Amino acid sequence: MIRRLKYREINFKKYTECLENSEQRKYSATKDFLDVTSGKNWEILVFGDYEAVMPIPFERKFGCIKLVINPKLCQQLGIFSKKDNVEMNDAFLNSFEKKYNIWYYAFNAENKFSKLLNQRQNFLIYPDNYENIRQKYSPKRKRKLRLDEEVLQNSEVREVNMKEAIHFISENTIGAKNEKDKQQFLQTFSDFEKAHRLNLTAFFYHKTIINLIAVYSDVKTLALLGTFNAKEHIKLSGSSVIIDHIISENIQHKIFDFEGSDVPAVEEFFRGFRPTLQKYPVILNSKKDIIKKAMKIS
Repeated sequence: MIRRLKYREINFKKYTECLENSEQRKYSATKDFLDVTSGKNWEILVFGDYEAVMPIPFERKFGCIKLVINPKLCQQLGIFSKKDNVEMNDAFLNSFEKKYNIWYYAFNAENKFSKLLNQRQNFLIYPDNYENIRQKYSPKRKRKLRLDEEVLQNSEVREVNMKEAIHFISENTIGAKNEKDKQQFLQTFSDFEKAHRLNLTAFFYHKTIINLIAVYSDVKTLALLGTFNAKEHIKLSGSSVIIDHIISENIQHKIFDFEGSDVPAVEEFFRGFRPTLQKYPVILNSKKDIIKKAMKIS
């Protein structure tokens, strides 16, 4: 039996055990990640005694309509169980579509269904010896990592904190719809830092930050949350150097998750590291369809 539980009703110990022992395990479904990105506005569908779980974040839009939507920076959620099962997934999907107004929801790449859903793409590098990973880089990416002598002599890569980085991130954020949107990103980064989940790595040139990478970190995964570049120094390829540095330090034990992109230039940048292409199913509905369904449910 699949039940719907509100946040206050969730047994987080059992939820976490199910997630961590699941075939589909994703950092973005953890309590730590969802609490920050959704502001604790999430609940779950659960089968049996937490044999399978499905986290469901939501917002209230168009007045008072409760809409399911993946929070910003949260790429994949979905169904989590010891072994992915199409019949079980179909049951969750059926319950999900009946009980909720769904604006946008992304399942994880391991979830399989009887019916065809739209798909999006992601890029991952799985744990391996760093030298094996680097050998796979594209010729162009390898060239980008060979810095001129002058740049080598006057640059360094090191971790920074939000206090050091906040001005640079704010000045070089691309994709935020408005100032409020940008401030929400900055607050999310600050909250992740307080939770000891955020790593900020900067490329300094003549003692000034010109590139910065924000990464969410847990025991199994490093996830790329943001890439920030000073336009006047874009040709120095500092972002490539930073990502290569992070991979070299961690890839033997952790997945590096690029988090995908629909922007062609960003996708090309990611592909230069020769990651594994991964596709995941999504549900996306128009505002018109959502309002119609909401009226029927009410």
